[in-house]
Amino acid sequence: MRELLLDWYAEHRRELPWRRTRDPYAILVSEVMLQQTQASRVAPRWVAWLERWPTADSLAAASSADVIREWQGLGYNRRALNLQRAARVVAEHGWPDDLVGLPGVGPYTAAAIACFALGRPVLPVDVNVRRVQERTGEEFDHTCAQALMDLGATICIARIPRCGECPLASACPSRGRRFEPLRKQSAFEGSFRQRRARTLRLVAESPRPLASLDADAVRALERDELVLVEDELVRLPA
Repeated sequence: MRELLLDWYAEHRRELPWRRTRDPYAILVSEVMLQQTQASRVAPRWVAWLERWPTADSLAAASSADVIREWQGLGYNRRALNLQRAARVVAEHGWPDDLVGLPGVGPYTAAAIACFALGRPVLPVDVNVRRVQERTGEEFDHTCAQALMDLGATICIARIPRCGECPLASACPSRGRRFEPLRKQSAFEGSFRQRRARTLRLVAESPRPLASLDADAVRALERDELVLVEDELVRLPA
């Protein structure tokens, strides 16, 4: 299966900008942005981010307010602060041997940096990689990481896989099956997440009186250190 997968990838690989670098900082930025966000949305934002803050040192020195503003539209804004915190650790101490020690970096992100930037023989297992592994029953090594991600994102998709287009279909025990999604994400429209996002967007434009904002959303944002409330005025952190 490995050879079939890699032959398919050579012809059908997605052209994603972070695949053209082995800079661990650039890979970290891409992996944090890609958490719960589609690659097509991330690609232009990743390029813009690296143009503005091309190194961990430059991001570490930036104001948190600017980082939050630049992140607007990507969602899950705590990721932006964790990314900057990780950059500050790297700027001060260098890259740790155990990447999980960086703020906001879990086992998957650590494995992705190790594989794609540092050349370590570790397979980063995201939802796409896990799906292909489980359906095929095959063990793949780190050389297949990008191919597995592309196959899972475009062919071996969650609910109704495109088995007729899959290079592994002839040997796949799950060929022709249909699957229920593992979980359904709650709708964004009308949700508290939307209220938080709307409130943060307003504060990112300019400081606002607390009385003019969604108080519950402000409290949640304050707990996540995304806003500061001083003298009944809500603003971004410095």
